[in-house]
Amino acid sequence: MAQDGDWQRDLLRELADGDADLAPGDASPPDARDAAPTAPATRSAPAPSAPVPVHRPARPVDVRAVPPESVPTIDPRLAIALGPPQHGDSVARRAGAGLRRLTSSAGQEVAERTGYARELQQPVTTGRVIAVTSIRGGVGKSTVTALLGRAFNHYRHDPVLTLEADAALGTLPVRMGAESARWSGADLARILTPSMQLADVTDYLVPVADGGWLLPAGRGRAGAMLDVPAYRAVTLALRRYFAVTAVDCETIPGAVARTAMDTCHARVIVAPMTAEGVDGTRQVLDWLSQLPHPALSTTVVVLSAASPDATLDARTATAHLREPGVPVVLLPYDRHLAQGGPIHTAMLGQETRTAAVRLAAEAIRRAVRVR
Repeated sequence: MAQDGDWQRDLLRELADGDADLAPGDASPPDARDAAPTAPATRSAPAPSAPVPVHRPARPVDVRAVPPESVPTIDPRLAIALGPPQHGDSVARRAGAGLRRLTSSAGQEVAERTGYARELQQPVTTGRVIAVTSIRGGVGKSTVTALLGRAFNHYRHDPVLTLEADAALGTLPVRMGAESARWSGADLARILTPSMQLADVTDYLVPVADGGWLLPAGRGRAGAMLDVPAYRAVTLALRRYFAVTAVDCETIPGAVARTAMDTCHARVIVAPMTAEGVDGTRQVLDWLSQLPHPALSTTVVVLSAASPDATLDARTATAHLREPGVPVVLLPYDRHLAQGGPIHTAMLGQETRTAAVRLAAEAIRRAVRVR
């Protein structure tokens, strides 16, 4: 006896073998033809054909019915190696800053920060998207996005979103202090519907400790986690719910980065404090100046110092980048940022906090100009 799944095939094979000795059109053996009247030839009933399996396309998995597993942003085996966060400024530097607050220059600093706060708190009619990118990875792109998100969360009273659009295992969730990630941008692109309310959307986002929300690009796995159609769907839909969205893009010339740079309201380009980094960023600015729409007028450059021993002259680098007509914000070396891990606003150096607030004000000012 054959296996249960092949019993029909074996039965059909036996029926075919039983009829193989009969010639076509003959109903009896040759010896019986003379003894019996010729009878009308009968033909055995054709054997039914074997059933053809029907291949139906697999139904798409409903990610809402089968939610993905929550994955830690840092492997627990490595998280124990993180030391206590250190302050961005040394003790001597903090003491000097305290003395400067007692002088007349303190009033000027307060006036500047008040002006930046006024810029950050200006109302927006529709959600503004600010894209952050760079010419290569490892220059502080995710760090700048996190600083932007925290500045907007601190000064604004409407919902703020930080969105990761980097397929190369970006670090934005870690920098924003998220302990785990469950839903990705690609997941949300299949879930969003026009009838959803803000409370429905935030169920799929990660709440940030200092306020606001985070949407990771993936769950700690390498590969293309957010493609161009998914990015377009997510950013277009989420603009209805969030006043400001800071996007951590992949590096130029990635497809998502080009799309983000073209469709955002303002763009931030992070340049490393090196000669080749400044030169490459200047080439990007020259490319933006040739686009049909005025891209340079909504662009801000961040000149990031990743080492306390940088030898490049900051004034010369700033002048080279500012020449096309874009503002340049200098992000100084900060021990807390260089340490890695979650960013604690209170542990940032004074100059870093000022640079972050100024950058956010420059970006939102340009984003609001776009209609």
